Amino acid sequence: MSRAFTPTSVKNDINRVYFAMPLVDVLVLEGASAASVAVTFELIGVANGIRAKAGRPPCFDVRISGSGARWAARLARFSAKRVAGRPADVVIVPGLAWIDEQRVRDGLQRRDAEAARKALRVAYRSGAEIASSCSAVFLVASAGLLDARRATTTWWLAPLFRNLFPKVVLDAESMVLTDGRVTTAGAAMAQLDLMLSIIARHAGPDLADSCARFLLLDQRQSQSRYMALSFLAAADERVSRAERWARARLHRSFSISELAKAVGLGARTFARRCERATGLSPVRFVQKLRVDKAMELLETTRLGFEEIAERVGYADPSTLRKLLHRENTAGARAARASRRQESGAVASRPTGARSPARRRRRAADAGGKGARTA
Repeated sequence: MSRAFTPTSVKNDINRVYFAMPLVDVLVLEGASAASVAVTFELIGVANGIRAKAGRPPCFDVRISGSGARWAARLARFSAKRVAGRPADVVIVPGLAWIDEQRVRDGLQRRDAEAARKALRVAYRSGAEIASSCSAVFLVASAGLLDARRATTTWWLAPLFRNLFPKVVLDAESMVLTDGRVTTAGAAMAQLDLMLSIIARHAGPDLADSCARFLLLDQRQSQSRYMALSFLAAADERVSRAERWARARLHRSFSISELAKAVGLGARTFARRCERATGLSPVRFVQKLRVDKAMELLETTRLGFEEIAERVGYADPSTLRKLLHRENTAGARAARASRRQESGAVASRPTGARSPARRRRRAADAGGKGARTA
């Protein structure tokens, strides 16, 4: 009875497929965010599963490392391979449960954090991509891999990040940012967006889109919709006062100089302090306050879009509409729905008739120009 054997050509094909498959090293520290870890393995599993149903080989091989590796493998019910002698193509650091300044500072001093930093540096020098989200971005930054690069992190820790890592170009509004071989993502559930970006880069945008549709995910490009400005502004007492002053006057136009004067600061000093506390310029700061209020009114009232625009200080509704579209949120979709409703209402009016809001806007527009407003 002859022994079965695998032809050399088949073995070579298997080896080519195996080594062409990116090796993902999921580096997990003890106390990592369970949700972030689970999302990492869920997206890898979905991507590999979709490929398998199409009769194609999986797109990722996976191993787990770090002080939380055993816990992560149990959590994800995932049997990770140890691929001896093969460097990782991608190292993913899921979000950590470092939710405030003290936990971040303590976490960065841990022994396993230092071991992780060394592993990240070695992987990067070997040509690996590095990806992280939420407070895990602090770990990557502490390894020196984000110096002079654009990065994002969880929005409420942005002021601390800027203080600890001034060499990093932080953009706390972005959901996912890639600069060279380093990708960072925002708050913990931005791990979803991070994983989709990795799938798109290594297995193609069509597969990433299939994964998003399988999990019913929307396309989020910014985490600014979820930023609580009151939380950020609290880092600076004057900026916090400016926020309260502005919220009380969103129904009218005011200049940045007027806002700065109201809290006892010059315009330039206020601009520096606002940027440091919130990551936003004064104009963007006030615009976000107006947009947040507009979205609240869109979601909780039956007011027409023009009326809402007036209530948040915009005489021209198109300005608010553009800002909502820039946010790319449910508020923007509501604005579009409102616009369609208004179009139907306009069509039913007598020719030449104007809404009360439009008449008031025309009167306001005739009132002349003031200092720069937001």
